[in-house]
Amino acid sequence: MSTLMVSISGIRGIIGGGLEPQVLVKYSSAYADFIGKGKIIIGRDARISGEMVKSIVVGTLLAKGLDVVDIGICPTPTVQYVVKILKAQGGIAISASHNPNEWNALKLLNITGQFMTPDENKTMLGNLEATQGNYSSWDKLGKLTYYEEGLKKHMEDVINMPFIELEKIRKKKFRVLVDCVNGAGVYVIPDLLRKFGCEVIELNCERTGIFPRLPEPIPENLTATMKAVIDSKVDLGIVVDPDVDRLVLITEDGKSFSEENTITQVVKFVLTKKPGNVVVNLSTTRAVEDVANALGGQVFRSAVGEANVVLKMKETNAIIGGEGSGGVIFPALHYGRDALVGIALTLQHLTETNQSLLELRKNLPQYFIAKKKNDLRKNNPDEIVAKLKVKYSKEKINTDDGLRIDFEDHWVHFRKSNTEPIIRIITESKSLEQSERLSQKYFNEIKKLIK
Repeated sequence: MSTLMVSISGIRGIIGGGLEPQVLVKYSSAYADFIGKGKIIIGRDARISGEMVKSIVVGTLLAKGLDVVDIGICPTPTVQYVVKILKAQGGIAISASHNPNEWNALKLLNITGQFMTPDENKTMLGNLEATQGNYSSWDKLGKLTYYEEGLKKHMEDVINMPFIELEKIRKKKFRVLVDCVNGAGVYVIPDLLRKFGCEVIELNCERTGIFPRLPEPIPENLTATMKAVIDSKVDLGIVVDPDVDRLVLITEDGKSFSEENTITQVVKFVLTKKPGNVVVNLSTTRAVEDVANALGGQVFRSAVGEANVVLKMKETNAIIGGEGSGGVIFPALHYGRDALVGIALTLQHLTETNQSLLELRKNLPQYFIAKKKNDLRKNNPDEIVAKLKVKYSKEKINTDDGLRIDFEDHWVHFRKSNTEPIIRIITESKSLEQSERLSQKYFNEIKKLIK
């Protein structure tokens, strides 16, 4: 069975099980025709299949008459940033993010260096079949060039962002353990930390492209990393996913700082410097509201997904935003989730407060999220969500992405999956016990609606 998944951000699948050469050609052709003409930035993460995928994609774009600028192995946010600074017409980041070794993906970017908007994506997919012919003649093929300064330029500009005071951070001489899961982060994160004056202990920082553990940076996959933080006696641990758009922090006692807290503490820091609007998605912690309200900021919520967050940030002229998965978006540099940006802002926050990461966490609002999912079998998820909407119509609801209901003491978000017949239930309250109890309650409610 094919694993191919097509979404607003591009295509994703298992190599040899859905993401075959002909599929790569098909979608690269459609993307090329959507762009029309000009230059496209191509970068990839470190996984083994990346070179094969890149070769097919580059060849297809050249055959369509587009020029290609190859920036090598690098984070997805670097591809986004280079599209912006080189004023390219688009970009493709070849990375399956936190998926295991056998997966790969094409992340399709528009002229701004961001993920394609829903309308752009719809236009491209609407022409999918019509784009499979019209290739260029021999004298109108595109040209391939290489830009080796992309990573360096990205790193330098992160260091020079607003609010970052390099010498003050250097004086702190942070001792940091970094885990890059042998992905693209190996090529930039240790170097970035050393430029900030950190003493760096490297874990899973080999340039093999083979992930030594499940690559999603969630606590259950990081037990060895957490132990290494304690054993190494560091000030903090930093973990990134294979394409470096998510930042996960580990406190000095070897515990998870929580990805939800990554965005919360960054919002707190930025708003102390400059009041303004904040955007996070509907599944992100309420702690962001608490922090923003205390500092005179206003929080807006978007549908889940980087493209949706960015769209809402532009609409509201937000100065900081992101997602509770550890994704930080700081428009002062670019509109994209970027672990390099998150690291710089975090180090500056720790420097200015003179707190440890553990102390920083204790000074944030304390909330706990629980997650469950219902298998709907053959039931229509939209019909289930519609029934829940009717049931809770007198409450404070948001239907931009499924159904989110805000109560005084908790919130719950019901979201259908785009790839399997399930409804996800995300619940947050002031205690883990309460969140888990409420998640079970909502799970049971949905179960009664399933025929």
